[in-house]
Amino acid sequence: MTLKLPTPTAPMKLGTRGSPLALAQAYETRARLAAAFDLPGEAFEIVVIKTTGDRVIDRPLKELGGKGLFTREIEQALLAGRIDLAVHSMKDMPVLQPEGLLLDTYLPREDPRDAFVSEVAAGLAELPDGAKVGTSSLRRKAQVLVAYPALEVVEFRGNVQTRLKKLNDGVAACTFLAVAGLNRLGRADVIASAIAPEVMLPAVAQGAIGIERRADDDRAAEMLAAIHDHETGLRIAAERAFLAELDGSCETPIAGLADLDGGTLRLRGEVLRPDGSESLADDRTAPVEDGAELGRAMARDLLTRAGPGFFDWRT
Repeated sequence: MTLKLPTPTAPMKLGTRGSPLALAQAYETRARLAAAFDLPGEAFEIVVIKTTGDRVIDRPLKELGGKGLFTREIEQALLAGRIDLAVHSMKDMPVLQPEGLLLDTYLPREDPRDAFVSEVAAGLAELPDGAKVGTSSLRRKAQVLVAYPALEVVEFRGNVQTRLKKLNDGVAACTFLAVAGLNRLGRADVIASAIAPEVMLPAVAQGAIGIERRADDDRAAEMLAAIHDHETGLRIAAERAFLAELDGSCETPIAGLADLDGGTLRLRGEVLRPDGSESLADDRTAPVEDGAELGRAMARDLLTRAGPGFFDWRT
């Protein structure tokens, strides 16, 4: 079958959230598709979809229902045929997709590390006892409290620009943002320091852009195959298998990062109590083709070590 390419008069529609970072990711996807098929950018239309997570910004994510808050409306539009592709930040994605949708295309992964952002310190170690650390992430909150229990963590939601304004207004002494997001926005200048994974292991799939499609859309599948990054796919498969086995959600502080070295995949994983009273970690390697099973096995062993009730405590 001859591939029917989109045109400016009949564009392929890319659905996305409307934040500056989400739009930057959609534009990157459009640029890669256009380059792969020698098409003008106008052959791809960016469709902004407002999600529940974007509308409600004054409550913690865990109170609103977790990761699906940033994807549900976009996926509904995809299933209804109002858009052809959905562009996502992979760290926001639930591990299960709705029936009829596939998430199997990833762009080359950006820097997965967390950025320490502050106008008064270069790192957490420089903050005085009682200093306020702003974050909406249970993972980051727990990791901070494990290492620096004398610091106070306060709720800090909103897009990158909103969080930077809160910081400037003195709501907190520091916050964390993904290095990848700041790089994509051209705002690497606000990074006081990039935090090594050995110090703060990032969220599963942080820094990766995923593109979702309808399972029966052969044209989308063929076009996306041209821009899929195989190495990123291998890393994300191991990390998300780890997350899925743990039944991860926004209510569960979980961190994970996979790296490749030739034919070997290294996976680091961590689970924490939300109050920072306990952290369990693991670090393993396996042949790259066994990455997903490595993730599942690591998760099962951490669950055994954690014992019953580890995730039941809530702040």
